Amino acid sequence: MTEFDQKILEYFPGRAVRKDLTALMKKGANVPTYVLEYLLGMYCATDDEDAIQIGMEKIKRILTENYVRPDQSEYVKSKIKENGQYTIIDKITVIFDEREDKYVARFTNLNIDPFEVSSDLVVHNEKLLIGGIWCIVKIEYVGLDPEEDTQEIEEDIFGNQKRKKKIRKKKSRYDSPFQIASLKPIQMPNLDLDEMLDTRSHFTKDEWVALLLRSAGYAPEALTEKEKLHYLLRFVPFIQRNYNLVELGPRGTGKSHVYSELSPYSILMSSGTTTVSNMFYNMATRRVGLVGNWDCVAFDEVAGITQASGDMVQIMKNYMANGSFARGADSISSDASIAFEGNTFRSVADMMRTTNLFEPFPEAFNNDSAFFDRIHAYLPGWETPKLRTALFTTDYGLISDCLSEFCHAMRKYDFTNSFGNYFELNRNHNTRDTIAVGRTFSGLAKLIYPNEEMAKEEARELLEYAIECRRRVKEQLRKMNPSEFSDVALGYVDLDTGDETVVPLPEVANDTLVFGGLEKAGYVYGVGRSVNDIIGIYRLENKLMEGTGKFQFRNVEGLAGASKNIRDSLNAAFHYFCGNARKLISGSYEDSDYLLYFNDLQGRGASEEVSVAEVVGLFSALSGRPVLPSLVICGRVVMSGSMMPVTTDPEDIFVATANAGARRIMIPEESREKFDGMRESLKREMEVIFYATPLDAARKALGVD
Repeated sequence: MTEFDQKILEYFPGRAVRKDLTALMKKGANVPTYVLEYLLGMYCATDDEDAIQIGMEKIKRILTENYVRPDQSEYVKSKIKENGQYTIIDKITVIFDEREDKYVARFTNLNIDPFEVSSDLVVHNEKLLIGGIWCIVKIEYVGLDPEEDTQEIEEDIFGNQKRKKKIRKKKSRYDSPFQIASLKPIQMPNLDLDEMLDTRSHFTKDEWVALLLRSAGYAPEALTEKEKLHYLLRFVPFIQRNYNLVELGPRGTGKSHVYSELSPYSILMSSGTTTVSNMFYNMATRRVGLVGNWDCVAFDEVAGITQASGDMVQIMKNYMANGSFARGADSISSDASIAFEGNTFRSVADMMRTTNLFEPFPEAFNNDSAFFDRIHAYLPGWETPKLRTALFTTDYGLISDCLSEFCHAMRKYDFTNSFGNYFELNRNHNTRDTIAVGRTFSGLAKLIYPNEEMAKEEARELLEYAIECRRRVKEQLRKMNPSEFSDVALGYVDLDTGDETVVPLPEVANDTLVFGGLEKAGYVYGVGRSVNDIIGIYRLENKLMEGTGKFQFRNVEGLAGASKNIRDSLNAAFHYFCGNARKLISGSYEDSDYLLYFNDLQGRGASEEVSVAEVVGLFSALSGRPVLPSLVICGRVVMSGSMMPVTTDPEDIFVATANAGARRIMIPEESREKFDGMRESLKREMEVIFYATPLDAARKALGVD
């Protein structure tokens, strides 16, 4: 046993277990982790190996004799009848039958008919009504109350009397020989929060983080510092009120584990579907739904949310924004957090190029940027490791129920402004950005520094991470609605130095469409509205071949089946190039053939608005000079040599270009006034180069005087 393990047992007696025991016991019983660890905490919270073995045998016996497996239902019912009572471990759900005016209990594994339970039982355990809870239950066999016998006398055809028949009236369809004698939810009876806060002072920051991760079953030594924060972020919906989290990533990273296994205060909607009545409020029964009875409601496999009505989406948006919703004439508030989990089926780079990182959501949500604006943090599941043996700890940690009770107790505190002595958010944060960053920071701070004592650099680490998680949301919103969501450069200001830091996103830096360095001669990027009425980014690759001055673009990528207008626009670019080649480049253009590879980088369809970019590309190919790095060109030339005005909203063009990772944009001089009228926040994102003619564009792009 390590010194750290001894320290954990010293400060958490009866509330710490070896996590490999959990894994071992889990193999033999299909019960939630917190159920097993509740028992392990009772019988195996020690470093005495002999005591551990005795405790495990005790737990095995309890699970063997008392945990109900579906195939043992008849055996268990027999034990209840023969013994008069019997204690079981099972999940119980209660419904209210308004026609019968009765509360009715159903068991998950024990196959007995639903039967009536007392109102007192429900009042003291309201979660029985919402999703059900695991319990230790003592069930009594009381038999059926006899009714008065009645006699029915009939005569046969010979006048003889038939024998008397006993007739019993059924009192209720929920009449049952079974009843619940006692019920104990499987969770800690209480938690001394003051004691927990005092205990935190005996652990370093790294030790406390390791303890939290161990308590969830993870091996902290197998994780990077960034991965540790990702795993801790999964806990934030438990400790922070009204927190909205999205985690999307590859399969097999354990996204839903914490919501289904580690806390009795959370519920995982594995089906992906729910109703307004179930989620928020049942008008018939006048009862608040899931959000009023759980700390966290998690949706697994968001792609499966196929029956979300417009009403459901609207109520969800309202609730995620302010923690309240209206049903009928009533406005109801709650503090449950919402978590969305799902799998990505394409690489991050592919999603960034063609759609956005919310792609796995169904269409009912994906068309509504206002819904995603309510998300406080996007956890990048592709940055978390896939589950493997090395990720699971075999050392001591808190029983998961102790961790869940700690999170539950800390929900009433707010650390939103705990970084305010050191930093302030920069001007690009709007109100929702500020709330989102504050809640993520608060949740992580309550987990790691529950006594609110943290140094400047410790606060900086959490703040930068919180901003990164919100900026990931903001970048996707910009892709959906460029004009509304343009201020994405989220960061903070150091109050001591006045220095501003913009927090970067790894996926934005690594997966840009526009190359940041010098391209090959003849390669150029254009921007324009596609045949599908969507702004796209295009890479035009012009190559020289020995020839006689011909221009070819047959059977090239992005132009298969292209309309005549698009082909005409490219021919107009070549015609302009031929007529002006000698004004810029010595030598004859007629000594070569020109082959164009037209790359539709986002799969949005070809565009006829990139002909000025093609002019520049042809000049670049002939001269052997590359264009300026990270440059995108906007503009259209026609066969006469004149340019057509840019009709697309300049802000949309600007944002699409910035989203592609470009640092420069070249636009016609005649559009200067429109671009000058854009917001200053947009103008700061890129260098703008104005040109008068396509020849002028070529000179400036190639750096030729």
